[in-house]
Amino acid sequence: MDIVASGIRPTGFLHLGNYFGALRNFIKMQNENKCFFFIADYHSLTTHPHPSDLQTNVRNVLIDYIAAGLDPEKATIYVQSDVPQVCELSLLLSMNVYVGELQRVASFKEKVRRQPNNVNAGLLNYPVLMAADILLHRADKVPVGKDQEQHLEMTRDFAQRFNHIYQQEYFKLPVAYNFGNELVKIPGLDGSTKMSKSDNEASCIYLSDAPEVVRKKVMRAVSDSGPTEPGQPKSQAVENLFLLMKAVSTPDTVQYFEDQYQACQIRYGDMKKQLANDMIAFLQPIYERILELRSKSDYISKVAREGAEKARESASKTVRDVREIIGFKAL
Repeated sequence: MDIVASGIRPTGFLHLGNYFGALRNFIKMQNENKCFFFIADYHSLTTHPHPSDLQTNVRNVLIDYIAAGLDPEKATIYVQSDVPQVCELSLLLSMNVYVGELQRVASFKEKVRRQPNNVNAGLLNYPVLMAADILLHRADKVPVGKDQEQHLEMTRDFAQRFNHIYQQEYFKLPVAYNFGNELVKIPGLDGSTKMSKSDNEASCIYLSDAPEVVRKKVMRAVSDSGPTEPGQPKSQAVENLFLLMKAVSTPDTVQYFEDQYQACQIRYGDMKKQLANDMIAFLQPIYERILELRSKSDYISKVAREGAEKARESASKTVRDVREIIGFKAL
């Protein structure tokens, strides 16, 4: 049985991009593998969230996890900061990681460009902490989106380097878990290639959005003036609408609007209305479950507490082994 590990940062609520990028795979995995799914609240500190926001966001993500289909009886679901062993493993791994390779990470360079006044050490060391999250449970597979491929490759490099330095085949070299399909990336409503709150909150459809909110966001989605001749390539914004429709609508619906586009007869207002209806229908069961779970504080706390206990048991063994391999032993 393979071990699977993955986490999502608590930035308020999970959105449709999260769901297709990871959660749908999570739900399938928990029936076939030993899974560790966590809320990466340490990672969120790079953006300096307010304490009350952090606690609320962690709770919201845990609720979204369960509402979307993760089962605490089948998988270990925990909050990253409830497992302090991840910090020690991150520190130990960092001793064999070089500043130059961290500075070359694409996501780090992008964050430096976008937030030049907040280039903190946590941001630079983000890949090391992410590697510790994965290696803490000696995971075989990691469900990641396209944008996380470089971080996963670095995790493999760090694991292999540790094994080489200490002449031990201790850490496995985890691979991306995508069920044999291309890694998924759900586009934003603003015409960008990725649905991401950090880029533009209005571009995201959240799992917890009420139907009327979903409809309003979709109807405001960026489009263009329409094709002027058959075979005209789609703009990025229009391609996004079709990708979103492929995710939630029937193939016949997608084909109808594809034909309308090719015939230069497409009405984007009609397409958005259909997309909104299909998206609302797709999200309705999750939305109703979220509303139900928000009133079950004791249950949510119990899930977090029991998940932490199971995660610490696995993590403690790994850190104990790593300390011994490195040479930390009682005198």
